[in-house]
Amino acid sequence: QVQLVESGGGLVQSGGSLRLSCVASGLFVEYYAVGWFRQAPGKEREGVACIDSTGDHSRVADSVKGRFTTSRDNSKNTIYLQMDSLKPEDTAVYYCATALTGGWGLPSFDKYENSGQGTQVTVSS
Repeated sequence: QVQLVESGGGLVQSGGSLRLSCVASGLFVEYYAVGWFRQAPGKEREGVACIDSTGDHSRVADSVKGRFTTSRDNSKNTIYLQMDSLKPEDTAVYYCATALTGGWGLPSFDKYENSGQGTQVTVSS
């Protein structure tokens, strides 16, 4: 059974940084791309960043470009989202999700599933 557990959220002032972690179990993580998503109250879920199975390629949404980066350590079954220069509009619950690629490619945000319970990020002004 695939399980994803996000952590690292919290309360931070505007301009601050956080690093989120996503630990995956129940799957061969080397075969999956991983995406990061967020959802604020009253808003639709938004794709934030994604990374291919090897970590060689990643993509971030325009709304976080230049501030967020994603990386992974397959030996630890862990994927990271480094968030710098945080803004109040980044406040949301952040989730990770997986897309089976067999080791190739970086799917679009609509191809991800099996998200975890999420971690709350709150940025104060």
